[in-house]
Amino acid sequence: MPELDELLTRQMPHSDAAEQAVLGAMLIDSRCIPQVVEALRPEDFYTKQHIEVYEAIYSMFSLSKKIDPVTVQEQMRADGTYSEENTRGFLLQLMEVTPTAANVMEYVEIVRDKALLRRVAETAGDLSSLVNEGTATGTEMLEVAEQRIYAIRQGRAFQGLTPVSAITADVYARIGELAEAGSAVPGTSTGLLDLDRMIGGLGNSDLVLLAARPGMGKTSLALNILLEAGKHSGKAVVFFSLEMSREQLVTRLISSESFLPNTKLTTGQLEEDDWEKLTLACRSLNATTILIDDNPSLSVADMNAKCRRVENLGLVVIDYLQLMTSAGGKQNYSGENRQQVVSDISRALKIMAKELNVPVLCLSQLSRANESRSDKRPMLSDLRESGAIEQDADEVMFIYRDDYYNEDSEFKNQAEIIVAKNRHGETGKVMVQWLPEFTTFANLEWKHQD
Repeated sequence: MPELDELLTRQMPHSDAAEQAVLGAMLIDSRCIPQVVEALRPEDFYTKQHIEVYEAIYSMFSLSKKIDPVTVQEQMRADGTYSEENTRGFLLQLMEVTPTAANVMEYVEIVRDKALLRRVAETAGDLSSLVNEGTATGTEMLEVAEQRIYAIRQGRAFQGLTPVSAITADVYARIGELAEAGSAVPGTSTGLLDLDRMIGGLGNSDLVLLAARPGMGKTSLALNILLEAGKHSGKAVVFFSLEMSREQLVTRLISSESFLPNTKLTTGQLEEDDWEKLTLACRSLNATTILIDDNPSLSVADMNAKCRRVENLGLVVIDYLQLMTSAGGKQNYSGENRQQVVSDISRALKIMAKELNVPVLCLSQLSRANESRSDKRPMLSDLRESGAIEQDADEVMFIYRDDYYNEDSEFKNQAEIIVAKNRHGETGKVMVQWLPEFTTFANLEWKHQD
């Protein structure tokens, strides 16, 4: 039966020659190792012996050890992968069959391409098996397929345990990048200096919750942060608006960018020199990659699927949590059922932030509990359908404006941003300027010069 013989001898895509050339180049010239380690993971190799050699080099590089055939041999002995009969001769053979270390990145590309083909084939097989089981709906299968393909596109396994040696190399490189950049803010800047100092910017894979009572400026602050990231991060930023239309949002962005009062833009009552400000603001916004979706009935799965297709994504903003639908598209506001829906949504948002590896800033309404207190500053317990939201979020921030409640307040047109939860540092509050005519926030010492 030739068909059966073919199935038994068929192998997954791989290139022994390219894998050997990569390993040989690293043994011949250790200067190429940082480039290779940045591009390849042990699982990118196919042959077991090649994986063992690369894992030894990989872990040695993570610990800044000297790497040559002798030290690699000793490392493999310590790892328990050394064979007296085969290993030493195999390492020498790797060096002999490698023409030159100068072409190592070309060999790396071949290994990566074959690894990519294997992952696609494995994913196709898994999906086919799930379909044949018949336990999932078409919509669920599509979500699983998109997750798997996105994981492959991002260059990581969808599931599985990762050795700490693989993670330390990434963390080491990240710390090096931060040190070289010399920035005091490791995450995406909010544009508000004191807030950045407290929370370190918005970190990748973080779910950040921004909550306040209606009229406090949640959407305004979110647009502030969106505009800052859109203009200065060099990445695409996405705003999902379940409440306001995209035209309203862009009008607010133009107001913030042009320092033209929102009322002028909504009525069209512009003076002659206002038109130049409007033109410059539009030109500035056009230079960014700010993407807006104002579909009012999106689920987290919908948002996740849309974001996966965005190249060079840097930030996701959602306005706001209580308007979102569950994965099934149902929105039940009654008692415990609604609490369960919000719990499921907040958990899905955290998973989305981790999967996309970008900050997800989600706005949330507060209950009226603070209105009955003498001190109306919000607290974590004021979160509507609280519990799961507070648990899933890495940071929780509230906005409080004293002049909203007290006409004679000494803090006229100022706002407190209260950091009530911060998984990466301290909690506390920062004062910022509230500019009602532009519906935006600024650093406290801000002064606008015409």
